[in-house]
Amino acid sequence: MSTSGTRRPGRAYALQLLYARDGDPATDVTGAAVSWADIFELEVEADAQKFARELVAAATERTVEIDNLIAASSKNWRLERMSRVDRNILRLGTAELVAFKDVPVRVVINEAVELAKRFGTAESSAFVNGVLDRIAAAAGRTAEAEPS
Repeated sequence: MSTSGTRRPGRAYALQLLYARDGDPATDVTGAAVSWADIFELEVEADAQKFARELVAAATERTVEIDNLIAASSKNWRLERMSRVDRNILRLGTAELVAFKDVPVRVVINEAVELAKRFGTAESSAFVNGVLDRIAAAAGRTAEAEPS
């Protein structure tokens, strides 16, 4: 399976793991990633699980930094007032922007928007797109500055 074919389901699984952690911050979702796929009979291939674990680990290790970036970039929205889905899509996208610099900004934002369309509300995709665009700029990562 290609990297893009592995990463999309990995991102979706990572979102589910972060969503679970948001409900109970003490949950070790990085450690539970493999067993949960089996327990809940999810069809998540090993490479996608590995990518999901890496994303979730980056997001949980950098929680304060990521939440600060989101709060600073989300106009008129406090983190705790965002929908749980949107908040965790933003955490996932921000983690990828700051920890996976090999992934182009356009890809990170597009994948987050696709997750928002799939799991969020009608307004989620535009919200996620705008906030992640501002986060990328604040982190010094712009689509124009990266090679195609």
